[in-house]
Order: sequence, then structure tokens, then C-alpha cells
Amino acid sequence: MNKKRKISPSILSADFSALGAAVRQVEEGGADWIHVDVMDGHFVPNITIGPLVVKAVRKVTKLPLDVHLMIEKPERYIDVFAAAGSDYLTVQAEACVHLHRVLQSIRQAGMKAGVALNPHTPLCAIEEVLGDLDLILIMSVNPGFGGQQFIPASLDKLKRLRALLGERGLTHIDIEVDGGVKLDNARKIADAGAEVLVAGSAIFDTPDPSFAVQEMKKVLA
Repeated sequence: MNKKRKISPSILSADFSALGAAVRQVEEGGADWIHVDVMDGHFVPNITIGPLVVKAVRKVTKLPLDVHLMIEKPERYIDVFAAAGSDYLTVQAEACVHLHRVLQSIRQAGMKAGVALNPHTPLCAIEEVLGDLDLILIMSVNPGFGGQQFIPASLDKLKRLRALLGERGLTHIDIEVDGGVKLDNARKIADAGAEVLVAGSAIFDTPDPSFAVQEMKKVLA
């Protein structure tokens, strides 16, 4: 099953003084989704944004909002992120004691359910819930901060995940990668199995984010 590869620019690297304009720029460049990194200062050392920002972004774009919760006890916030306009809600496997229940709750709230795996977390951690997933996010850096270097071992993890989903007949599940995605490694990451590439600094730390999206999409074509 060949699916169109998607670019999901991470607003973590955008200029928050002009966030609406930044989102519109990448949308004009052909971005497929908008990625929102939510951090609580507990699960990860950084603190970022919450549902109010998701709600604000929802007002300026019709693109799917790809919200990644890097927080403790994410089940407490499912309904508020649904109300804010999230389309995809991804939780960290390591943060969920009852992962199956959390994924069910996400879907019941009307969103697509995703799970993220930190670099050290094996694929077997989610084998029992594959049937409850719409998205699997492979973290190719340790979460918490933007601008980190891609961890090369993530490529093998991607290949093994793609093979696993193929064996199970679950190729409808999107495989996403976040961390250190750049113009010079995007093709290699996609060839390893990624269908959705999250890019933050590689897009927003450039003079023209719209053009940066266009260039990355050319690489993936």
C-alpha cells in the first residue's frame, strides 16, 4: 500500500509572536498537517503549549492538527484537546499505565489515535494495541527540545516497524518520525518506512518556511 508522504511542520520552532502567519506560510508551501508539541515539564524537561494554542491554530488553518502529548497522565486532557480542534492525538507509550484504555478514549472523543515511542522503547511495547492505532510516531531524538540531531538507529527501527505492520495487514496505520528531520536526510528516513515527517527547525529556522516545505516535498516525491 503506497501512501502519499506527508510533511507535518512543527510549530515548536515557529515564531510565536506571529504564529498564525507562520502556519499560513507552511500551508501555502504545501504542508499536509500541522504538528503541535505539548510538553508539561514533568514527562520531559521542557514546558511548551496547551489546548489554548491548539484552539488558536485551528482558527487559521483547515489542515489536520497533529497533536503530540509529551505529558504525564495524558488521559486527563483528551476531551480538552478534542474540543480545541485536534484531529490526531498522540500519547507517549511510556506515560500510559493503561494504554489501551487511553487509545479507546481518544477515538471515542472523535480523534485519530496515535502512540509515540521514545528511542529506547522497543516496538514490542505496542504490539498488543496495534489494532487500536491510526498513527505510530517514532521519536528519532530524545523528546523535550527542538533542534536535536537525528539518531541513526531510528532507521532500523522504522524498517522493522514497516515490516511488522505489513505482516499484520495494518498498512493503513501511518508511521510518523519526529526529531532531527532535515532536507539532507528526509529521503533516507522516508525510504526506511516513514510516511509522515515532522520537521521544525528545518522549516521554521529558514528565511522562507514556505519554500522549505516545497523543497522537502520535492525530496520526497
